[in-house]
Amino acid sequence: MKMAWKEIIKNKSRFVILGSIVFLVSFLTLIISGLANGLSQDNAALIQDMPEGTFYMEASADETYNMSKIDTSLAEQTITENKGATALSIQMGFMEDQNADQVSVAFATASNNNVFPEVKSGEVILDESVKDKGVKVGDVLTNNQLSKDLTVKGFVEQEKFSHAPVAFINEKNYQEMYRTEEMQMLFTPGKEAISIDGLQAFSNKEFLNTIPSYSAEQLSLNMIVWFLVVISGMLFGIFFYMMNVQKIGLYGILKAIGVKTSMLFKMMWTQMFIITIVALALSIGISQLFSNFAPEGMPFHLPLATSGILAVVFLIIGFIGATLSGIQIKKIQPLQAIQQGEM
Repeated sequence: MKMAWKEIIKNKSRFVILGSIVFLVSFLTLIISGLANGLSQDNAALIQDMPEGTFYMEASADETYNMSKIDTSLAEQTITENKGATALSIQMGFMEDQNADQVSVAFATASNNNVFPEVKSGEVILDESVKDKGVKVGDVLTNNQLSKDLTVKGFVEQEKFSHAPVAFINEKNYQEMYRTEEMQMLFTPGKEAISIDGLQAFSNKEFLNTIPSYSAEQLSLNMIVWFLVVISGMLFGIFFYMMNVQKIGLYGILKAIGVKTSMLFKMMWTQMFIITIVALALSIGISQLFSNFAPEGMPFHLPLATSGILAVVFLIIGFIGATLSGIQIKKIQPLQAIQQGEM
């Protein structure tokens, strides 16, 4: 530990450069991870907040929820036979406020109130993001497909679907709006799925991947995150490899006076952990503050748990990179190393 710290103090410029690079890479990784989580919530918070269960769509709908239609009698039978089961629908649309300004929303309704908030006919509960457009409790919103207006009953937090605020409406209002009595999906709570003829089952995670753009967004951003993690490991490997090459003579002398190879590895690992922990502490702290100063409307969500997981991954990758670069230490022969260092 003392040897490692003394070398860091003596060659602080080298280690500051490495620490700065690790800080920048880890900070960028955390920011992109926060954007990925934020976009995930903005795209599918409605489904993510639902209890664990199974979604059922019409098998012929080709895994497209808005093309699925569940027969009314089948829905009633399933709900009767399975406790907590419900029929639900989600459909993109819009409403107009009192100033005739359009508000784009995702209409959501369910036959039972065990998954969505309870809403009476003629009422609507909205995601709180529509407050930015001046909508408030008691306002009257209109839709040209409804015979009567909808009154804003209240707001809910973080209920988005396909990047649109969710509008919870009564089942009867939905049926009138879309001229159908059939719901799009069935949902049963619990881990075990049941078999229903003509319907295809999806877990919560599988259903998320049927949402247009969701899987593409998450795959692209997660690939960038893990690519940056791999780059950090390569940086560690390259940096310590170059340092080890420069210190071959020193390692030869240390081995000649009886310092074990394991001690040299411990010195290198200690340096790696010191640099990484300091860089990660700074990047985590600044990334957590970033959410307070992020531009309005930017979907950014970075829980401390996610930051902690990425920090552990960075430490593991750094350890692997440093260890691979240190394999040459084991091969060093004292006399050859001393002669090479004198050249």
